[in-house]
Amino acid sequence: MQERSPLDKYDRNILSVLQQDGRISFTDLGKRVGLTTTPCIDRVRKLERAGYIKGYAARLSAKQLDRGLVVFVQISLDRTSKKTFEDFRRSIQKVPSVQECYLVTGSFDFLVKARIKDMSAYRDLLEGELLNLPGVKESTSIAAMEIVKETLEIDF
Repeated sequence: MQERSPLDKYDRNILSVLQQDGRISFTDLGKRVGLTTTPCIDRVRKLERAGYIKGYAARLSAKQLDRGLVVFVQISLDRTSKKTFEDFRRSIQKVPSVQECYLVTGSFDFLVKARIKDMSAYRDLLEGELLNLPGVKESTSIAAMEIVKETLEIDF
Protein backbone atom coordinates (compact mmCIF):
# COMPACT_ATOMS: atom_id res chain seq x y z
CA MET A 1 0.00 0.00 0.00
CA GLN A 2 1.31 3.40 -0.92
CA GLU A 3 1.59 6.29 1.50
CA ARG A 4 -1.73 8.11 1.79
CA SER A 5 -1.95 11.66 0.60
CA PRO A 6 -4.58 14.05 1.96
CA LEU A 7 -7.97 13.73 0.34
CA ASP A 8 -9.28 16.77 -1.50
CA LYS A 9 -12.96 17.58 -2.07
CA TYR A 10 -13.08 15.56 -5.31
CA ASP A 11 -11.63 12.46 -3.65
CA ARG A 12 -14.05 12.77 -0.73
CA ASN A 13 -17.01 13.20 -3.06
CA ILE A 14 -15.92 10.21 -5.15
CA LEU A 15 -15.66 8.03 -2.03
CA SER A 16 -19.03 9.24 -0.79
CA VAL A 17 -20.79 8.46 -4.09
CA LEU A 18 -19.08 5.06 -4.45
CA GLN A 19 -20.22 4.07 -0.94
CA GLN A 20 -23.81 4.63 -2.05
CA ASP A 21 -23.48 3.17 -5.56
CA GLY A 22 -20.41 1.10 -6.34
CA ARG A 23 -21.79 0.26 -9.80
CA ILE A 24 -22.06 3.83 -11.04
CA SER A 25 -20.35 4.43 -14.37
CA PHE A 26 -17.24 6.60 -14.45
CA THR A 27 -19.11 9.07 -16.67
CA ASP A 28 -21.97 9.41 -14.20
CA LEU A 29 -19.57 9.49 -11.25
CA GLY A 30 -17.63 12.29 -12.92
CA LYS A 31 -20.82 14.28 -13.47
CA ARG A 32 -21.85 13.83 -9.83
CA VAL A 33 -18.49 15.07 -8.52
CA GLY A 34 -17.77 17.74 -11.14
CA LEU A 35 -15.05 16.01 -13.19
CA THR A 36 -14.78 14.72 -16.73
CA THR A 37 -14.50 10.95 -17.18
CA THR A 38 -10.72 10.55 -17.58
CA PRO A 39 -9.69 12.51 -14.45
CA CYS A 40 -12.45 10.72 -12.56
CA ILE A 41 -11.06 7.31 -13.60
CA ASP A 42 -7.54 8.42 -12.64
CA ARG A 43 -8.69 9.50 -9.19
CA VAL A 44 -10.61 6.29 -8.54
CA ARG A 45 -7.57 4.21 -9.54
CA LYS A 46 -5.37 6.37 -7.28
CA LEU A 47 -7.79 5.85 -4.37
CA GLU A 48 -7.76 2.09 -5.02
CA ARG A 49 -3.94 1.94 -5.12
CA ALA A 50 -3.68 4.03 -1.95
CA GLY A 51 -5.96 1.59 -0.11
CA TYR A 52 -8.93 3.90 0.43
CA ILE A 53 -11.11 1.59 -1.67
CA LYS A 54 -10.75 -2.02 -0.58
CA GLY A 55 -13.09 -3.52 -3.17
CA TYR A 56 -16.60 -3.59 -4.57
CA ALA A 57 -19.38 -5.96 -3.57
CA ALA A 58 -23.11 -6.52 -3.86
CA ARG A 59 -25.16 -6.03 -0.69
CA LEU A 60 -27.33 -9.12 -0.41
CA SER A 61 -30.68 -9.48 1.34
CA ALA A 62 -30.16 -11.69 4.38
CA LYS A 63 -33.93 -12.12 4.69
CA GLN A 64 -34.27 -13.32 1.09
CA LEU A 65 -31.39 -15.76 1.67
CA ASP A 66 -33.00 -17.06 4.88
CA ARG A 67 -30.25 -15.65 7.11
CA GLY A 68 -32.35 -13.08 8.95
CA LEU A 69 -31.20 -13.75 12.52
CA VAL A 70 -28.26 -11.68 13.76
CA VAL A 71 -26.51 -12.91 16.88
CA PHE A 72 -23.67 -11.24 18.76
CA VAL A 73 -21.45 -13.53 20.79
CA GLN A 74 -19.07 -12.40 23.50
CA ILE A 75 -16.25 -14.90 23.73
CA SER A 76 -13.70 -15.30 26.52
CA LEU A 77 -10.55 -17.32 26.01
CA ASP A 78 -9.15 -19.64 28.67
CA ARG A 79 -5.60 -18.35 28.28
CA THR A 80 -4.39 -14.97 27.23
CA SER A 81 -1.18 -16.07 25.57
CA LYS A 82 -0.20 -14.74 22.18
CA LYS A 83 -0.51 -18.22 20.65
CA THR A 84 -4.06 -18.68 21.99
CA PHE A 85 -5.13 -15.39 20.41
CA GLU A 86 -3.41 -16.24 17.12
CA ASP A 87 -5.01 -19.70 17.00
CA PHE A 88 -8.45 -18.24 17.70
CA ARG A 89 -8.01 -15.50 15.06
CA ARG A 90 -6.96 -18.03 12.44
CA SER A 91 -9.83 -20.42 13.25
CA ILE A 92 -12.66 -17.85 13.39
CA GLN A 93 -11.77 -16.82 9.82
CA LYS A 94 -12.98 -20.24 8.64
CA VAL A 95 -16.49 -20.01 10.15
CA PRO A 96 -18.76 -19.02 7.23
CA SER A 97 -21.70 -17.60 9.21
CA VAL A 98 -19.44 -15.23 11.17
CA GLN A 99 -19.55 -11.85 9.43
CA GLU A 100 -17.42 -9.87 11.86
CA CYS A 101 -15.10 -10.53 14.76
CA TYR A 102 -13.38 -7.96 16.95
CA LEU A 103 -10.75 -8.17 19.67
CA VAL A 104 -12.21 -5.95 22.39
CA THR A 105 -11.47 -4.50 25.78
CA GLY A 106 -13.56 -5.33 28.82
CA SER A 107 -14.76 -8.49 30.50
CA PHE A 108 -14.47 -10.71 27.40
CA ASP A 109 -11.91 -11.03 24.62
CA PHE A 110 -13.78 -11.14 21.29
CA LEU A 111 -17.10 -9.89 19.97
CA VAL A 112 -18.48 -11.94 17.09
CA LYS A 113 -21.36 -11.07 14.75
CA ALA A 114 -22.99 -14.04 13.06
CA ARG A 115 -25.90 -14.21 10.64
CA ILE A 116 -27.91 -17.42 10.59
CA LYS A 117 -31.34 -18.83 9.72
CA ASP A 118 -32.88 -19.22 13.19
CA MET A 119 -32.19 -20.11 16.83
CA SER A 120 -31.82 -23.79 16.00
CA ALA A 121 -29.09 -22.93 13.48
CA TYR A 122 -27.51 -20.67 16.10
CA ARG A 123 -27.41 -23.51 18.60
CA ASP A 124 -25.66 -25.67 15.98
CA LEU A 125 -23.18 -22.84 15.30
CA LEU A 126 -22.48 -22.28 18.99
CA GLU A 127 -22.16 -25.92 20.03
CA GLY A 128 -20.67 -27.24 16.81
CA GLU A 129 -18.22 -24.50 15.95
CA LEU A 130 -17.77 -21.48 18.22
CA LEU A 131 -17.32 -23.31 21.51
CA ASN A 132 -14.87 -25.69 19.81
CA LEU A 133 -12.55 -22.94 18.57
CA PRO A 134 -9.07 -22.91 20.12
CA GLY A 135 -8.93 -21.45 23.62
CA VAL A 136 -12.66 -20.68 24.03
CA LYS A 137 -13.60 -20.81 27.69
CA GLU A 138 -17.09 -19.31 27.67
CA SER A 139 -19.55 -17.30 25.66
CA THR A 140 -22.53 -15.03 26.10
CA SER A 141 -25.02 -14.60 23.28
CA ILE A 142 -27.23 -11.68 22.34
CA ALA A 143 -29.85 -12.20 19.62
CA ALA A 144 -31.00 -9.11 17.75
CA MET A 145 -34.79 -8.76 17.72
CA GLU A 146 -34.80 -6.03 15.05
CA ILE A 147 -32.19 -4.39 12.86
CA VAL A 148 -32.69 -0.65 13.36
CA LYS A 149 -29.66 0.49 11.35
CA GLU A 150 -27.12 -1.46 9.37
CA THR A 151 -24.63 0.11 7.00
CA LEU A 152 -21.13 -0.33 5.66
CA GLU A 153 -20.77 3.37 4.93
CA ILE A 154 -18.06 5.32 6.76
CA ASP A 155 -18.74 8.91 7.78
CA PHE A 156 -15.62 10.96 7.04
